[in-house]
Amino acid sequence: MGSRASCVAHRLARLIGSTSVTDTSIATPYGKMPTYVSVPTRSGPWPGVVVIHDVLGMSRDLRSQTDWLAGEGFLAAAPNLFYWGRAFPGGKIACLRTVFRDSLARRGRTFDEIDAVRAWLVAQSGCTGKVGVIGFCMGGGFALLLAPQHGYSASSVNYGRVPRDVETLLAGACPIVASYGGKDPTLRGAAAKLEQALVARGVAHDVKEYADAGHSFLNEHDKADTSILFRIMATVTGLGYHEPSARDARARILKFFRTHLGPPAHVGSLGGESSPPTPRVTGDGELRSR
Repeated sequence: MGSRASCVAHRLARLIGSTSVTDTSIATPYGKMPTYVSVPTRSGPWPGVVVIHDVLGMSRDLRSQTDWLAGEGFLAAAPNLFYWGRAFPGGKIACLRTVFRDSLARRGRTFDEIDAVRAWLVAQSGCTGKVGVIGFCMGGGFALLLAPQHGYSASSVNYGRVPRDVETLLAGACPIVASYGGKDPTLRGAAAKLEQALVARGVAHDVKEYADAGHSFLNEHDKADTSILFRIMATVTGLGYHEPSARDARARILKFFRTHLGPPAHVGSLGGESSPPTPRVTGDGELRSR
């Protein structure tokens, strides 16, 4: 579960000037939700992406994933869905219960708060109005549930649970790019089941299972963000980052997002142009230029 590469990637995103990063709060029906926002420094407007975390919540890896997307020209926002649990002992367990209850009910606080982030992105003058969603593990399950009828133009589902009624669920879904690990014992057959449903529904898609990868192969979590139990499970089940599979999956995700969200402004043209004003998020949660 090496952490050095993800930390280096996070630092590099800041150093090379590909992103402008900030922590802000986005108003939801339940309160102000802490959200990590990463803004491309190349001139906009940009497509937006909501980044949904796994069971570890707001982690160094989540911030790195968000910076990666912004570095590729997407206005990326990663909410902390567990924020309200910090106010009392055992709060994270309460958050997890709520999140999984909502995922089964397909409605509730979690959906409302994710929708608030999507609406915030759409409202930004620097956003094209097209927004995608990407999620990992728990977040991947939500990315799949959000694909139909939630206002997204593309969804990236990464080792997310595939429900039994997936074909019914996917009526009217946006295009979906999905990635699974062939060595993931918790999601055997999920990729094939999802692809079959997408074909039946006529949904544009790209589904791939990586034979040499396990669960969470796109996530390189820092030890500071994980428990001993998590690390033991990772060792036993093969859970964790797999660089060759992650590299290929990221390329597929970017290609898919650029196809269905529209190409980010000035993709591939970082050189040869004067630098635009650096965007930032102000205290009122709005994008401004410096």
